[in-house]
Amino acid sequence: MRRPKPRPPRLPRTRTGQRRLVQAVMAGCVLALLPATWMHVVTEDRLRTTADVPRTDVAVVFGAGLWAGEPSPYLAHRLDAAAELYREGRVEVVLVTGDNSREDYDEPDAMRAYLTRHGVPDSRVVSDYAGFDTWDSCVRAKKIFGVDEAVLISQGFHIRRAVALCQEAGVASYGVGVDAKHDATWYYGGTREIFAAGKAALDALFEPDPTFLGPREAGVTNALAAER
Repeated sequence: MRRPKPRPPRLPRTRTGQRRLVQAVMAGCVLALLPATWMHVVTEDRLRTTADVPRTDVAVVFGAGLWAGEPSPYLAHRLDAAAELYREGRVEVVLVTGDNSREDYDEPDAMRAYLTRHGVPDSRVVSDYAGFDTWDSCVRAKKIFGVDEAVLISQGFHIRRAVALCQEAGVASYGVGVDAKHDATWYYGGTREIFAAGKAALDALFEPDPTFLGPREAGVTNALAAER
């Protein structure tokens, strides 16, 4: 027995039905834009450049993928900005946070190695191996590493979300959005942020625990005590 073909949805024929459909679509658009609007409002006065960001003890660099074990170009730009801030004395410690969920993929160690090659002493780099997403990284920065204030470094399409979430996690934050070539990765990242904004709003609302917490670590405190 052949199944009947599904009929396409019919548009309302009455003026009242059409008006309600338009209202429903408009309401859906407003709801979809609310998370992005929230992020823009809470980060409006929190975005800076490497030249004018306030001096802060800690910079946080978020992972952005590895290519053959080395930082991807996008991640390298973030790390270059962190190294510049360190050399200019605007930050004292760099907290690198990323994915190390399997043995053959270690973002934090690759980030540490890159920074040390670019003038940041190993003693001034602290690794967070369980920064699986932005919310996890922000919460762990506060609860595990004791970071109360930080400069966050990422690409422009991600930095507002990072600042908004770290603010919600209790880390007073300024964001530095580094330049990036507008290639396929950039457009993908920008598109992804539209959907990620919704998750960010839910994270800020419900404040879930990160994938891993664990005991407090003294890495940042010890790094700040190390000689420059």
